[in-house]
Amino acid sequence: MQHAGTGKSCLLHQFIENKFKQDSNHTIGVEFGSRVVNVGGKTVKLQIWDTAGQERFRSVTRSYYRGAAGALLVYDITSRETYNALTNWLTDARTLASPNIVIILCGNKKDLDADREVTFLEASRFAQENELMFLETSALTGENVEEAFLKCARTILNKIETGELDPERMGSGIQYGDASLRQLRQPRGSAAQAKQQCNC
Repeated sequence: MQHAGTGKSCLLHQFIENKFKQDSNHTIGVEFGSRVVNVGGKTVKLQIWDTAGQERFRSVTRSYYRGAAGALLVYDITSRETYNALTNWLTDARTLASPNIVIILCGNKKDLDADREVTFLEASRFAQENELMFLETSALTGENVEEAFLKCARTILNKIETGELDPERMGSGIQYGDASLRQLRQPRGSAAQAKQQCNC
């Protein structure tokens, strides 16, 4: 989701298409992608909004926080500037989205380790201080890309199961795919599968 040039669109493309997006330009406004995944035996359709990182689109992208169940906060490990901007983006997410939004911090471009400006430890501390989950990813090689999105989906599902997130509440960012499967808190091992749609 965040600062321009961090590789947000490339991360999404790698997750949806399983390949690197060679001809990536700056996102204008917001783009959309979706993919169905299996999370803990449940079929989940992730609906992902890829927001522009350029400051001039910020007012547009801010509206997409409302009703989002999860967010990937992305910076470029080779750019101190994108890392320094995280605090502002995080403030947007925390003030505009649901208080239960699941946020994953992604340090992208892990393949460019030789040009690194932000250490793993520094970002890891930032994540810990702000109660974020943290991964370093590479949209080029695909490293940890799948894991970032699945970690987000798993955490959202856990929050539904514990009652921390209520899919029935307006703006939760979650929809049941089948009205007959509304009972997510089923006994373990139940054959019934719930299909969710999570706006991540």
